[in-house]
Amino acid sequence: MISNPYGIKPDISFWKKSVALPAMNDVDPVVRAKVRIVSDSSIATAGSCFAQHIARTLVKQGQRYLIIEDAPAFEFCDDENYGTFSARYGNIYTVRQLLQLFYRAYNLFEPVVGVWQRADGRFIDPFRPQIQSGGYGTPEQLAQDREAHLAAVRLVFETCDVFVFTLGLTEGWLSNEDGAVYPLAPGVVSPYVSRDQYRFQNFNFAEVEADLELFFENFRKVNPSVKVILTVSPVPLIATYTDEHVLTATAYSKAVLRAVAGSVSERHDYVDYFPSFEMITGAHTRGRFYEEDLREVNAEGVAYVMSKFSHHYLSDAVQLCQPVANAAISEEDFRRQRAVLETLQKVICEEIAIENSL
Repeated sequence: MISNPYGIKPDISFWKKSVALPAMNDVDPVVRAKVRIVSDSSIATAGSCFAQHIARTLVKQGQRYLIIEDAPAFEFCDDENYGTFSARYGNIYTVRQLLQLFYRAYNLFEPVVGVWQRADGRFIDPFRPQIQSGGYGTPEQLAQDREAHLAAVRLVFETCDVFVFTLGLTEGWLSNEDGAVYPLAPGVVSPYVSRDQYRFQNFNFAEVEADLELFFENFRKVNPSVKVILTVSPVPLIATYTDEHVLTATAYSKAVLRAVAGSVSERHDYVDYFPSFEMITGAHTRGRFYEEDLREVNAEGVAYVMSKFSHHYLSDAVQLCQPVANAAISEEDFRRQRAVLETLQKVICEEIAIENSL
């Protein structure tokens, strides 16, 4: 007779057996996977910087990675940041930003302010401020490209089988006029936006959870069979606007996002949580998976995370597949899409602009 109730628990329930004793890369916190990616599943990604690692690894492994925006739609568009994500939306740091992207794509929300001007006179999209380093020559050019972009976003939402979203931040900047949320504070990239036109907000658990639930409710209306894999970025904040130390601000942000991801994934059978955050930041790594700046995840860390992702989510029957668009693509387009993704070595991080503008 076992009197200690823990006597019936498996090894994964004990720190010593499942974390302290195994070799670092053998630690696997995934107990079960609710989502299975098969050979004909098209996978879309969005989120913070770490989501780019996921996209590139999926392509290298030959998965059916969905790329809708893979080339400039107009001559005035710079040929950059195509293929970084499934559409050219740049980093989506907060859940509110993701929710509003859906609303904007389906004409459910039209922000009052649709353009900012840089110090050099060029124009930028407030919701994709770093997507095109050269900016736009006129507001009309920006509007044209945005219309094409949002059409691509609709196709991403409607045609993907699996949507991988990496939650990045709780800190955000909102317009005082209509609550539009930006990936960067306007003052970081535009000297012409008055400080009284926007405000800082650090979203709490209830706000993030409500936004994510509302996004899923709308998402499933346009794509009823979609499966979702949530991750939390292990990349710390580059800076905080709170009065806290950046270390404690990072801990708050990640704790909220991790708790929301767990709560929502437990509630829905089509949503799963993949613990990339724990795999990179856990004590078993002894900080080995970070670069010298203690912020960026190194190649070894990415390989470790993606090996577990592949093991648990990818079907053994998966064969080499092409990146796909909404319609069949030519062999030439296929080679070009793969070349774009395989040559994107540097992670795009809009937050870098915070330091660069000081």
